[in-house]
This record gives sequence, C-alpha cells and structure tokens, in this order.
Amino acid sequence: MSDAAGEIAPVDPWLLAKLVCPVTRTPLRWDGERSALLSDAAGLAYPVRDGVPVLLVREAVAI
Repeated sequence: MSDAAGEIAPVDPWLLAKLVCPVTRTPLRWDGERSALLSDAAGLAYPVRDGVPVLLVREAVAI
C-alpha cells in the first residue's frame, strides 16, 4: 500500500488493511512523510518501528 506521494508502507499490505486505531476502531492510513500510521478520526499518528506498527496511545503523536 502506498501513500499519496507513492511511498510504500513498510508494513505488509495485508496487515495494514486489517489494522484499526485502538481509540476509535477506524482504519489507519500510511503517511510516508511522518513514517507513521494515521488515524484521521482520533487525530493521532502511530509510529512504525522496524516495520512493526506501535499501536499504543502513549506512543502516538497528535496530528
């Protein structure tokens, strides 16, 4: 899966399609600029470290 700039997410596309925000339970989208998974509904960016999404609210950054 790629973002609007065409950058490919380091997360497996199959897994990315199944991941949801732990706060809102809405789908996440990849943002290559931030190298993070974004929850537009919660206004949070979850980091991806070594290809592993870190879906902990305490690790998320407000967008």
